[in-house]
Formats: sequence, C-alpha cells, structure tokens
Amino acid sequence: MCAAALAALTAVPAQAHQRSHWDVKDTGVSDVRFRGLAAVSRHTAWVAGTRGTVLRTTDGGDTWRDVSPPGAGELQFRDVEAFDARRAVVLAIGEGEASRVYRTDDGGATWTESFRNTDARAFYDCLTFFDHRHGLAMSDPVDGKFRILSTGDGGRSWKVLPSRGMPAAQEGEAGFAASGQCLVSSGPRDVWLATGGAERARVLHSADRGLTWTASDAPVPAGDPARGVFALAFRDRAHGLAVGGDFRPDQPSPRAAARTGDGGRTWRTADRSPSSYRSGVAWLPHSRGSALAVGPTGTDLTTDGGRTWRTVDAGSYDTVDCTPDRGCWAAGEQGRVARLEH
Repeated sequence: MCAAALAALTAVPAQAHQRSHWDVKDTGVSDVRFRGLAAVSRHTAWVAGTRGTVLRTTDGGDTWRDVSPPGAGELQFRDVEAFDARRAVVLAIGEGEASRVYRTDDGGATWTESFRNTDARAFYDCLTFFDHRHGLAMSDPVDGKFRILSTGDGGRSWKVLPSRGMPAAQEGEAGFAASGQCLVSSGPRDVWLATGGAERARVLHSADRGLTWTASDAPVPAGDPARGVFALAFRDRAHGLAVGGDFRPDQPSPRAAARTGDGGRTWRTADRSPSSYRSGVAWLPHSRGSALAVGPTGTDLTTDGGRTWRTVDAGSYDTVDCTPDRGCWAAGEQGRVARLEH
C-alpha cells in the first residue's frame, strides 16, 4: 500500500508514514466471503458472509469468535450493522424467505430472528441505521417500486413502509448486495439508495427516513444487469461518493466513480476514476477529502473528495468501513479481513 499517502490522510506522525498498510488478520476461515462489515472501533468489528457466518473481534483482529446464528448455514449474510461489541443486526439476502434479519444483544451468544420475508417477489439487499433505534432495509422493486422496511426499536421489529413516496423503478433496476453499502444514511433522517441493472444508474435520496424519495442519475457505467452503483458513502448530508462499474472480471469499468456536494441531487464523474470495478467505499475518519474504495482487484485512495483516485494496494476486498477513533477495516473473499495499520 502507498504508506505515505495513507498515513497523511489518517493524520499519524511523520515517522510512522512508512508503516501504513492493510494488515491481514487470521479469521480462521478460508471458505467464506465476507461482504458484510461493521467497524465499531479500532478494536471491535463484526463481519458477515456466506454459509451463514458471523464473526466478531474485540482485540483488533488478533482473535475472532464465531458467533453465527444457529441453523443459518444455508443463508448468505450480506450486511451487518453493529452498535457496539454486544448489539448487532445482520441481513440475509435472497428470494422469498431467504431474506431475513437477525438481532443479538449479547455479542452473538444468542440471536433473535426479527424479520422473515414472506413475499416471493421481494429480495432484500442492504441495511442502514440512523441511530441505535431507527433503521431501514431495502428490497429490489416489488410492483414497480423499491420496497423499504423500517424499524424504530433497533431491529427488534420491522414494518414495510408505504410505497406512494417512492419513484417508479426502471425496467431491470435493482440494488447490488455486494458490500452492505447500497443503502446508507448520514445524520438523523437522510438516507440514500444505490441502483444498477437498468438503462441508467441512479441514486435515490430520502430526507424523512424513507417515506418520500427523489431520484438522480449517476454517471457511472449502466445499461446492463452487471453495471451500476454498488456502494455509497456520505461524510455528511451533502458530500457523498458513489462507486461501482461492471462486476464481471473480464469487463472494463471506466468512469466507475462519482461525487456529489449537494446531497445527491447532482453527481459528477471523477476526473480520474479507480482502475476497475469497486464494490465498497468509506470516508477516512476526520477527513474532508480522503476516502478509500475497494474491490476484487485492489484498494484506491482519493485525497481530494473523489475528484481523482489512485490504486494503493492490490489485495482483494469487497467492503470497507472506518470509525471515529481512526480505525479502518476491510473484508472480502476467502475469509479475508484486514485493519489499516500505521
């Protein structure tokens, strides 16, 4: 990894510049792909993935505890949202009853299934929380509109929100359950939803916790089921980043990153985009212009708010998340989890 650049954006002392890098942690598993990641701090993180697997660390990744929900071996967990070391909510994706939500209050020792989808037309992709109580989950379109689930008790119960405030979906439009970042929030009420698979890639925004939405075109590759916006990150309610492209490894992904300064009303293509498809993105802690984007072919860094990106690491990751205490984590295939060290 480009140590000097990463050290600068995490504001570490000059003498530590050459030590910044992704430190791959031994999770003890190699047959699981972790697309769900919730970074709580530099010490505590949760990952969720295939084979119904959920792991948790509280010592910076030195050791990992398998806290998978019992009987979930056939499920694919694609998103996890954690409030602390004990409380977390995970989302399983898939058609019909494969889409489920589980919650734990004791660090994964026990889990409660708080939602099971009974509509064969729905397919849930992502979760987000505004605070410890209020959160949303999104499904691919049902009856021509994206479906939104809402919770007001920390994920213990869920209800489908009315669809009258949701714009009509394009033909073939859907979300990508690639990194748990197709639905993201900032502040107490603002939330954004990323789409692809249709003629135009779009970002939908709600300022009232999912009751009403507006849609804006995003200038990233579209026009194919494999293309669109895969991940979003907002450092406040105005400044956001979008990354994606074409997830097929044999297809190029030019112009696969965009930025907004007006809450997603308009998006501008990066002057220099990541070199290939990216599925995850996160702002660096306490930075107004620095962020990381990850994908199967590497990590890219921007230090100018998404105008330009450059590859700084070649390791494969699907998702990335950072915390206020300057902790950044990444996760992906073959049980890979890493923490940014400096």
